Amino acid sequence: MKYFISSDHAGFELKKSLIEKYTELIDLGPKEFIKEDDYPDYAFILSKELLKDIDNNKGILICRNGVGVCIASNKLPKIRAGLSFNEEHLKSMISDDNPNVLCLPADFIKKEEIEKLVGIFLEGEFKPQNRHERRLMKISIIENSKI
Repeated sequence: MKYFISSDHAGFELKKSLIEKYTELIDLGPKEFIKEDDYPDYAFILSKELLKDIDNNKGILICRNGVGVCIASNKLPKIRAGLSFNEEHLKSMISDDNPNVLCLPADFIKKEEIEKLVGIFLEGEFKPQNRHERRLMKISIIENSKI
């Protein structure tokens, strides 16, 4: 499994500290602080990288409130990005929805809590139950439909 991470300017410092703590994270940028950058650019870069081997890649995206990167990332097929804000919520998200992207709010959760969330995401394992697989299949059908 490969784990990628990216952020906009609001998540830049947090991303750097997470990379120091979790050395398995592969930094997809930005490599330097750019105050005028836009989160959709980095969500797209990370999501495209995941799609190269969607079954063996996961990603972490960070912006000010986590919602923007979540919306942008979910625009690509096969991406299941979810915003999480505490351990119990994230464990539920992993067990029910099998996300391949964790979106985090740099400004609304303490760094220590975010570090715990990243650890849970990296170690988390989807243990499918019939109802969860059925629901994910329905999402896939919608995703692949021509509207």
